[in-house]
Amino acid sequence: MYELTGVSKRFSKGRQQITALEGVDLTIGKGEFLAVQGPTGHGKTTLLQLLGGLDRPTAGRLSFEGQDLATMREGALARLRSRAFGFVFQTFNLIPTLTAQENVETALAPLRVRPAERRRRALQALADTGLADRARHLPLELSGGQQQRVAIARALVGDPEVILADEPTGNLDENMRDDIMELLLGIWRDRHPTLVIVTHDSGIARRAQRRIWIREGRVNGSDDPAPVQAPSAPTASGSAAVGDGRGPGLEQEPVR
Repeated sequence: MYELTGVSKRFSKGRQQITALEGVDLTIGKGEFLAVQGPTGHGKTTLLQLLGGLDRPTAGRLSFEGQDLATMREGALARLRSRAFGFVFQTFNLIPTLTAQENVETALAPLRVRPAERRRRALQALADTGLADRARHLPLELSGGQQQRVAIARALVGDPEVILADEPTGNLDENMRDDIMELLLGIWRDRHPTLVIVTHDSGIARRAQRRIWIREGRVNGSDDPAPVQAPSAPTASGSAAVGDGRGPGLEQEPVR
């Protein structure tokens, strides 16, 4: 799915060059659940943004299903982002004046889905994340955990190949953190996307199939805890529903 070779990312700050990532070599398999850990400001979020086509590397090759995201034309990259990637942010990034349903529908607008179909798919995504009865609520009328469920529904509604989550439980209490993590695990098991989570929480990271550590912009270690059952092959009738909504859910850092 992903093949990164010598990927580096540098930013200019006045006359100073800041290195966010340096010479990263990394392979991420289709359907894999990968956790990314490391100190704040050492490149984790930068890596996630590159994987999602939100930014481009300064050097190196970043291949997604054989396509180099570093050299892809902007229009093609935007279409790929809309179709293939779903994003979950620490701070939810919901539009405060839109209802839960309308927030979820925004992910389908670039795909030119007809309005009636957008509504149907948004309501289904909210039902899959346990929020069928909150579709008409504004974000401020929802708890933090419910807002993150809306954000996950938004990431899920386009049926993406990849879900990229940056500290998805960082703003939640311990109980809600566990619920959101179980929801994400249920999505991974049932729908088989590639799931990449940036997290400071080692308890969450240990549930991934594989962990990598980033320090000073370099991947300096990985392991294979394999504590979670890998997704099974889809049955003839298709994927199962995503849990019962009670169990698993990118704010940009300056440089990570």
